[in-house]
Amino acid sequence: MLRVLGKLPRELGVAVSGGPDSMAILDFLSNSHDVTACYFDHGTNFGRKCNRFVKNFCDSRDIPLVVGVNYNSCPAKKSLEEHWRDERYKFLHSFSMPVVTGHNLDDVIEWFLFSSMHGLGKIIPYENKNVIRPFISTSKRSMEDWCERKEVPFLADPANADRKFMRSIIRHDIMPHARLVNPGLQKTFKKLVEKEYNK
Repeated sequence: MLRVLGKLPRELGVAVSGGPDSMAILDFLSNSHDVTACYFDHGTNFGRKCNRFVKNFCDSRDIPLVVGVNYNSCPAKKSLEEHWRDERYKFLHSFSMPVVTGHNLDDVIEWFLFSSMHGLGKIIPYENKNVIRPFISTSKRSMEDWCERKEVPFLADPANADRKFMRSIIRHDIMPHARLVNPGLQKTFKKLVEKEYNK
């Protein structure tokens, strides 16, 4: 089940990557809202493939699509992940309407573990300017289930398994051990997210 935190306006953007999380919420929200898909092409071969995939899906569903492209090279002292994230948010912040992302409960836990190792554990906030994250209390598995049940197509990003990216190390090497330490990890963080939202 996809759980929405907060009341969403009728018109909104949906940040779409082509992966299961964003494709699930695009399908889910397009049934009840006037949505515009917002795709950011990072300038990679896979990014261009996703661009075509998202365009074909939106055309088939008559969903408006706006595409941004990364033309800037990564600065020498910046990680590629950070560079991509910063360029993507510049694009998302350029919209006047709220833009929903597919951040989910698993992302919240992964970010907390990552930020903890840098000195201060942080919960992903509900909003960043016009960008909102109403699905941060929903598990990634729920989004994958939505795609399976509703036959929503998606693409798997090979970078998600590439351990040169820190998020892949957190996801594949650290998260399984964290779940061993606390099998109720998702319930714990779901309560934290909802408490933070209701402050």
